Amino acid sequence: MNKVKLAQYTALVKFLGAALGPDYEIVLHDINGKDQSVAAIANGRISGRNVGAPLTDKALRFIADKTYQDQDFLCNYTGRSKDERTLRASTMFIKDDGGRLIGMLCINFDPSRYQKASQDILKLCGLDGEIFLEDNHLHPAGEVENFSDSISEVTDTVLKRYLKDGIPPERLTQEEKMAIVKQLEERGIFLLKGAVNEVATRLHCSAASIYRYLGKINKQNESGN
Repeated sequence: MNKVKLAQYTALVKFLGAALGPDYEIVLHDINGKDQSVAAIANGRISGRNVGAPLTDKALRFIADKTYQDQDFLCNYTGRSKDERTLRASTMFIKDDGGRLIGMLCINFDPSRYQKASQDILKLCGLDGEIFLEDNHLHPAGEVENFSDSISEVTDTVLKRYLKDGIPPERLTQEEKMAIVKQLEERGIFLLKGAVNEVATRLHCSAASIYRYLGKINKQNESGN
């Protein structure tokens, strides 16, 4: 994203953050930046992130599977804050004239105050239970987006989905480690600077081993196997 566009969207982030209020987090990701990180953010307390935080696991997936090629935006999918609050997330893909992804503008709504108000009203009416702002229409089935403020948190979140329960990483076979690396590659985790070293540490192997696995995976993809 060039300096002009970056300045324009940064101003938009500030405007939307002020106009929509404290329950809406507005985030600008610069995809072409050196570290593909948060370039501007308003109301960042919602997810606990600041400028410089890495792309989320879901944003990486959007890039890896090229979701942006067929859609200009995605609305009302589920996110989860670091303190386990459920958020309603939406992302607009920012593209250049050639359709190449250069950024993402994200809005994350925290409904917790309204959920509590709904529950309090029910109690006043003598009804027990909880009202959630989620439903199947607003939140399509799929993985929840997790918000992290460091590369280690992103890789840790994704790895937890793939490491076998009860089996420590050091006991995984090479085939099992390669299978995990393949799944992480498909999710775009290695787009993050420093991800190779983080994954190597978690899998108890060297960075060279991760690069070797990635090389084999690329050859398999090229051959169609």
